[in-house]
Amino acid sequence: MRFFKYHALGNDYLVLPPSEKSPLFSPSEIERICHRHFGLGSDGILYGPLKTDRADFGLQIWNPDGSEAEKSGNGLRIFARYLFDQGLVGESPFTVETPGGVVKCEVREKGQRIRVEMGRVSFDSTVIPVSGEPREVINETVEINGTTYTYCAATVGNPHVVVVLDDHSPELAHEIGPVLENMTERFPNRTNVQLLKVLDRGNIQIEIWERGAGYTLASGSSSSAAAAVAHKLGLCDSDITVHMPGGVIRIEIDADFGITMTGPTTAVGVFELNEEIFSFRA
Repeated sequence: MRFFKYHALGNDYLVLPPSEKSPLFSPSEIERICHRHFGLGSDGILYGPLKTDRADFGLQIWNPDGSEAEKSGNGLRIFARYLFDQGLVGESPFTVETPGGVVKCEVREKGQRIRVEMGRVSFDSTVIPVSGEPREVINETVEINGTTYTYCAATVGNPHVVVVLDDHSPELAHEIGPVLENMTERFPNRTNVQLLKVLDRGNIQIEIWERGAGYTLASGSSSSAAAAVAHKLGLCDSDITVHMPGGVIRIEIDADFGITMTGPTTAVGVFELNEEIFSFRA
């Protein structure tokens, strides 16, 4: 069976059309396929296009640990690029349904840039979700390894915790990212984590720890959540460039915190899977 591999600023996904495999693999098989040494290697699998009554195309998104993701900004850009490369869409807008909601996509520059209307960001604890009384989760604190951090929580169809810092590093993301991700007494569905540094009114820099994937070079939904938090706190304007280790994404925020994301995609290649990988045991 064939997988189509793309990356979006170093965040790589394998697209698997249902015609190549139905039903989808088990979680343990997905984990093996995504493994960097024992499989094809990726930050997840995009399974589609699927039939849906709510949009032009349906999509399922699987993390490299075998869990399902509600939404992925980079994954949606990659899926849009795949649909364009297969001749299933042109440069007119179209819609995609994920478990995290329906989004509108538009392919530009012959697939080199993709624009996605990600939906509205919410800071409501009952929607994200975050445990405790109903509230907007803004400037709350948590202690990790003896240090107190201030964070905001948000959802753009999937959960995020944004930690605002004067400075950050990949090492700090590795230190506190997995702790926050798996703090299920506070974040029942686990959470994605962004360490946010504000550069100026139109630029932010983030380090990313993704739920189910770990340290990540770039993320569209993380960019959306972090930019929304920076705007919510009054630290940035509504047009924000998000700088990540893998590159930059532009985020535009409307008056209701609706998010439009624009960023690049890159085709990597087509890979044929040999099922022998599932029988190998170290």
